[in-house]
Amino acid sequence: MSDFKELADRYIAAWNEPDADVRRAAIGGLWADDGTYTDPLASVVGHDAIAAVVAGARERFPGYMFRLLGPVEGHHGIGRFAWELVPGAGGESVVEGSDVAVVGDDGRIKGVYGFLDKVPAA
Repeated sequence: MSDFKELADRYIAAWNEPDADVRRAAIGGLWADDGTYTDPLASVVGHDAIAAVVAGARERFPGYMFRLLGPVEGHHGIGRFAWELVPGAGGESVVEGSDVAVVGDDGRIKGVYGFLDKVPAA
């Protein structure tokens, strides 16, 4: 897949989707069946586990939205992008990070490797 911007937009939309069934379907369309998601707080495999991580983030930050920060870059089946988590009504981000996605020949994500650059105090 050469259009990493479109992939990143779909990825962010999945994290922002409020309906769990719609979100789970979006995850199924984005990730390979054995796709992975790894960040400092989680390391999971498969659509159900990825959906659970996303649901956990949404539960921890109700009313917040993810959005892309800066350009999306990609080459050789690997893309990277930065993102932030902001209040839905506007305001400063509470979390910022960047993700690297490895994409298979079918255009679906094989793995996402996330890094957290800004996190709220515990």
